[in-house]
Amino acid sequence: MTGTDPGKSPSPSRQNLEWHEGDMPYSTEFGDHFYCRTDGRLECGHVFLAGNGLPERWGSGGAMTIGELGFGTGLNFCETWRQWKRVPAPRKCLHFVSFERFPMHAGEIDRALAHWPEIDEERQALVANWPTDPVARVDIDFTAEVRLTIVIGAAFGGVSTSPPNFDAWYLDGFAPSRNPDMWSKELMQLVFDRTVGGGSFATYAAAGFVRRNLAAAGFAVERRPGFAGKREMLRGVKPAI
Repeated sequence: MTGTDPGKSPSPSRQNLEWHEGDMPYSTEFGDHFYCRTDGRLECGHVFLAGNGLPERWGSGGAMTIGELGFGTGLNFCETWRQWKRVPAPRKCLHFVSFERFPMHAGEIDRALAHWPEIDEERQALVANWPTDPVARVDIDFTAEVRLTIVIGAAFGGVSTSPPNFDAWYLDGFAPSRNPDMWSKELMQLVFDRTVGGGSFATYAAAGFVRRNLAAAGFAVERRPGFAGKREMLRGVKPAI
């Protein structure tokens, strides 16, 4: 769940993890857990899927490109894929593109996601296809309809070289107070510029500077109730051209 602007990222080539409550990864570099301690899978549904109007937007078929800042354990991808499979025909195509500075090893992903039996099938497929030593970029075609791309490195550089075809964004870096570069005005502008007209974002973060940066970039931003007692989250839409 991390990726900072060039020149500002932590020095280690990989994060140092602690495991809390048995299977919950915690980054010692950023002093933060990778997902909500109440239930990260349900948080994904509330914040990222519902916040982007998914899966309702999939019903008409066609291609969908989702961008994510911070792949972390792969929880959001697995839950999104699970929900995607539940949507009936017509045929459709999902490309999930995530920007991650410090990719985990397969065993770490497996340990973190084994907590949720609901995504067992997706977890096993992800772990089985995960490279031993991810470098630069990971591309996995799970089916004819579902493709995962991980762009490894600082998020700013990865997003800046991406095409402007994102339909939805999961903004899921570590907390703004822990990793402010992930929520910078410059990066939020890049996210906006790479989003199609009518595209959207959602995030658990509700800090004032995050909201202002997203609004300054051009998104129509709104507050919504957060997950598990958190007062607010943010979602927004890029005006259609």
